[in-house]
Amino acid sequence: MTLRRTFLGLVCVAALAACGTTEDPSGAAPTPPATTTAEPITLTDARNKPVTLPNGPATRVVALEWSEAEILVTLGVMPVGVADVKGFSTWVRSVKLDADVADVGTRQEPSVDSIVALEPDLIITEDNRGEQTIAQLEKAAPVLVMRGSDASRNIEQMKDNVRLIATAVGKEEEAEAVLEEFDATLAEGQRAIADAGLAGAGFAMADAWTEGSSVNIRMFGKGSLMSDLAEELGLRNQWTGEVDEVWGLGVTDVEGLTALPDVHFFYSASEEDVFTGVLADQPIWRSLPFVTKGQVYKLEPGTWTFGGPRSCEHFINQVVTTLTTKR
Repeated sequence: MTLRRTFLGLVCVAALAACGTTEDPSGAAPTPPATTTAEPITLTDARNKPVTLPNGPATRVVALEWSEAEILVTLGVMPVGVADVKGFSTWVRSVKLDADVADVGTRQEPSVDSIVALEPDLIITEDNRGEQTIAQLEKAAPVLVMRGSDASRNIEQMKDNVRLIATAVGKEEEAEAVLEEFDATLAEGQRAIADAGLAGAGFAMADAWTEGSSVNIRMFGKGSLMSDLAEELGLRNQWTGEVDEVWGLGVTDVEGLTALPDVHFFYSASEEDVFTGVLADQPIWRSLPFVTKGQVYKLEPGTWTFGGPRSCEHFINQVVTTLTTKR
């Protein structure tokens, strides 16, 4: 179709030239039509590797992690493909994907064929995916590898990710507006916690799942994104158990929760709710100080605890509203 249109265009030009309609009476050469070409963009990703977008800002983007998909939507760029679309709609409610966003497999094992079929000009993934998978993806399009978490500075890492993605899709101004809104939400929450006399109050955060008859409780320790947000609000994380250096997460069982003092205990459960399910009948759970005082709070389903600015705001608003309303 393109070649045919080009041919027809040339025929028209030749015909016009033959009948003299394009001649300039002054004899000057005709001015060629103006052309616009986007300048290439080169970014440095989490691998410290340059990633070049030869045609300028990306418009057809595939996101293989939910945080990055959320950031794209927040910036006004709907991805053409996302890993595990159904899972995203369950676990991430702060933004919504369009109905025509293609599912490209799981986050752990994306379908390279599905991604290639979408003809993306950028693929975004995170640094916890294997080099072999990333190498396969790079055959289809430039791959921008993000740092998913940094327990030494998780809020700043989230902001860095927003700005890097914004540069890749030409949405730098939108990114600064989004981050200003996030900062304002956090500052408003800080004031509300202080005004309620809750500054310094003890906080703990968890999610949980069952494996057979065992209950695994994942604690959001110091350095996790949710803990960093709560501490910025003025609360103090009381979980002192071991956590990993990247995500700030640790795993315990119900007996391990006895180490917690009297805290405000928040938990996330977008699918299985262990805390009102199998734990509810266990004497050790019912005897915990924060349980007996009614200081256990379930976050709304779809509160993504590893997300971008919108998920962070969703979490902040729930914590502030829950604690200030309770008092």
